[in-house]
Amino acid sequence: MLAFVPQQRSFPILTFPSDKITWTSLSAFYSLNGSRRKWIAEKNYRGIVVKNVLAKVKNPPPPTPETLVKEAHKYFDEVIITVRAGDGGHGTVLSLPNQKAPTKPLGKLEKEKARIRNSYKRDFDGSVILPMGGHGGDVVIYADESKDTLLDFHKKGRYSAKRGGNVGAMGVLSSQLHNGLAGPTLCIPVPLGTVVKHKRGKLLADLARPGDEVVVARGGQGGISLLESPEHKKKKMMAMTPNVMRDESDKVLLLGQPGEEVSLQLILRVVADVGLVGLPNAGKSTLLGAITLAKPDIADYPFTTLMPNLGRLDGDPSLGPGQFSSEATLADLPGLIEGAHLGKGLGRNFLRHLRRTRLLVHVVDAAAEDPVNDYRTVKEELRMYNPDYLERPYIVVLNKIDIPEAIERLPKLTEEIWKIGSDNIDLQTGTVSETDDPCEEKKVKEIEEYPRPHAVVGVSVLKGIRINEMLKEIRAALRSCRDDIGSS
Repeated sequence: MLAFVPQQRSFPILTFPSDKITWTSLSAFYSLNGSRRKWIAEKNYRGIVVKNVLAKVKNPPPPTPETLVKEAHKYFDEVIITVRAGDGGHGTVLSLPNQKAPTKPLGKLEKEKARIRNSYKRDFDGSVILPMGGHGGDVVIYADESKDTLLDFHKKGRYSAKRGGNVGAMGVLSSQLHNGLAGPTLCIPVPLGTVVKHKRGKLLADLARPGDEVVVARGGQGGISLLESPEHKKKKMMAMTPNVMRDESDKVLLLGQPGEEVSLQLILRVVADVGLVGLPNAGKSTLLGAITLAKPDIADYPFTTLMPNLGRLDGDPSLGPGQFSSEATLADLPGLIEGAHLGKGLGRNFLRHLRRTRLLVHVVDAAAEDPVNDYRTVKEELRMYNPDYLERPYIVVLNKIDIPEAIERLPKLTEEIWKIGSDNIDLQTGTVSETDDPCEEKKVKEIEEYPRPHAVVGVSVLKGIRINEMLKEIRAALRSCRDDIGSS
C-alpha cells in the first residue's frame, strides 16, 4: 500500500520508522480545454511505503484419540474429510502382426486359430476397437442405519479409491486383448441424517433415509491405446481405426486421467420425530429412558447430557394393526441455557438437530424456583435461533410433580402456560406492512403470538405418575401432524 502526504503539511499524519520512508518527486500535467498552452506544476511529495505481510491462518490440529473420548460431544456431529477418486488406467502402444505367408499348409484347427486371432473387435462403423485403460473407482457416501456418529472420521480424514487397471499387454494387436479392469467404487457409510457439502459450502446431498447415496468424486477416464506403424502403412491403418500414433507427442493420450479430489464437510442432523427440549436437569433423559428402551446416562446429582440420545417409542395400541406404522423416534437433546442461540453452553451446537423433528416436547421442572420463566427462556432461545421451531406442534410436560411443592402449584402453572400463546395460528412467520413494500422488514412475532401447546401434562417420570396420559397426548399430537401432512 502506497500513501502520499503533501510536504507542506506541518503536522504528522502517520508515524513510521525512518528506514521505511522513501522520498520521490512527481510531476502533474494539466491541459486547458481548447487551448494549446499547458500549465505544468511540479510539487514534491513525501511517499511512505508500508510493507504488509499477510498471515496464513493455520488449521487447528486434529483431535487426539484421548480428546475424542473425553470430549466426544464436540466432534460427533461435524467433520471435514478429503476424498480422492481413482485415476484411470493407462493404455498401450500396439502394432499389427506380420502377415507372412505360411511355409507349409495349415490344418483345419490351425486355420481356425489364425482366424480367431486376426478377427479384431469392431465398432458399429467397422473400425477396429482398441483396448482402453480401466476407469478409476468412484467415491460414494451412503446412509447406514448402523452408524451413530461421525467420530470415526476424525481418526481417518482422507479416503482414496483404487485406480483403474492398465491394458494387460504390449506389442502385437490381437483379439485376445481386453480393457483394463475398472477400479472398485469406494463406499463410505455415514449416519442417517448426514448433510454432505463441499468445504466451501455447496450442498451435495441430504442423506435422511436408509440407502440414500451420493457420488462425491468421479474416477478418471482410462487412457486409449494407439497403433504404431511405418509411414507407408499409416494410410491403411487410418482406414482401420482413428487411433493411430502420429508422433511421440500422441503418447500423452495413453495416460489415464486423474480422479477428482474434493474436501467435504459432513454435518449430522439427528433424524427424529419428537425432540425433547428444556433446561438442564429438567428430566429429559429420565423421560426418554422411561418411555423407550434407550439407556441414557442418569444419576441422582445435577448434570447435563452432552450428546443427543435416541429412543424408539412404540406405536399407539388403540390403532390395532396400524400401531406398527405409528412408531416414532425420540431425541433427547442437551439442555439449553439463556443465551444458547449466541453460543453459550452446548445449546447452539445441538439446536440444528431439531430441524427434522415434527413435534417438540418441552420438559419443565415443576419444582424449580420459577417454572414459567424457565419455559419462556427455552421458547425464547428457540425463537432467536429459528422462529419456525415455535410454529411446530408441541406439548408441555411439567415434571417432578411427586414433590409436594410442585403438586400444590400444578393447576396455577398449567393455567399460566396456557396463557402463553395464541389460538389464531398464522403459518407465516411475519406479515408484510401495509405499504406493500417488499423492502420493508417483516414483523417479528413475540412468544405470545405463536400457537399454544396441544396439551399441558403434569407427570412424575421417576415415580411413574401419569405416564400413560402423557403418552396419549404425544401420540395424539403425532397423529395430527400426520393428518396435516396427508391433507397438504
